[in-house]
Amino acid sequence: MSQPTLYADRAEWSDVVPIEQYENTTPLAPIFYKNEYKDATNYFRGIAKTGEKSQRVLELTEHLIRLNPAHYTAWQYRYETLLAIGSNFEDELRLMDELAITHLKTYQVWHHRRLLMLKICKPARELDFIARTFKVDAKNYHTWSYRQWILAYFNDNELWSGELDFVEDLLYADIRNNSAWHHRFFTVFQSGVHDGEEDRERVLKRELIYVKQSISLVPNNASAWNYLRGLLEHNSIPYSRVISFIQPYTLSMDEQTADLVDLDNPPPSKGAHLPCALAIEFLADIYEAEGGDRMLNATELWKSLGNEYDVARKKYWEYRIREGLRAIQT
Repeated sequence: MSQPTLYADRAEWSDVVPIEQYENTTPLAPIFYKNEYKDATNYFRGIAKTGEKSQRVLELTEHLIRLNPAHYTAWQYRYETLLAIGSNFEDELRLMDELAITHLKTYQVWHHRRLLMLKICKPARELDFIARTFKVDAKNYHTWSYRQWILAYFNDNELWSGELDFVEDLLYADIRNNSAWHHRFFTVFQSGVHDGEEDRERVLKRELIYVKQSISLVPNNASAWNYLRGLLEHNSIPYSRVISFIQPYTLSMDEQTADLVDLDNPPPSKGAHLPCALAIEFLADIYEAEGGDRMLNATELWKSLGNEYDVARKKYWEYRIREGLRAIQT
């Protein structure tokens, strides 16, 4: 592959005075950039000093961004140039489609996209675009953050309407996708759609059923247990409300009872790896909250975690035991 012509060798850039990064200095440990990048940044500093805003500046900043997508000064100067010369923001967004897929984990790509969307104000196509990026990486923080910003900033019922189905598809594909669980909580409780008391009760019941069924299928899934905790806390419901559901998950498969199936409290699926450390921790938290003699029950559960089911956090469980016994004595 032939090397691109340096700006220093282009006649159309001969009017720009390039500025070296280490102008008039001799650093102890200079960074040795490739010639192409060094040349582009030298000319970028040159046009930034004069304040030029032009089509060729857009070409230079695109080149520089492709070399270093985290160059936030180049991104900012590019945006200012787009504004100054009256560029078509939708054309810029199409370019960002390519760069976002290539550089999903680069914050500056998504920040620039936000600035463009504030000007274009057509958020619906963004949800489709983000869905495509999830096929590349369904857990990228920047992508999820951008999607939630789109939904919250424009806050249109049509945007929210398909969001629950969308996140359910992602969880069906990967039930351990913590980002998708977080987004489900965001969608259910921050969309502003469910305002009436009746709606809140219905939504709470639906979410309890959903998360319990998810746990029954994959008991050792921290994301689902955290969702259950968040669900109860958000609705000011004590953890003890779900003790009947939790207890079977703290037992081995041999200890499971053969009672009739309780649709409100689905049992662990066959072949589940039990006891579940997450359920034991949850049950201990319930006993701790109840206090009194129940604190002894909590310390016994913490001992089982430290000695057998969650040995990696043994020191933590020993700390919890000490604090629990201290609470009993006072």
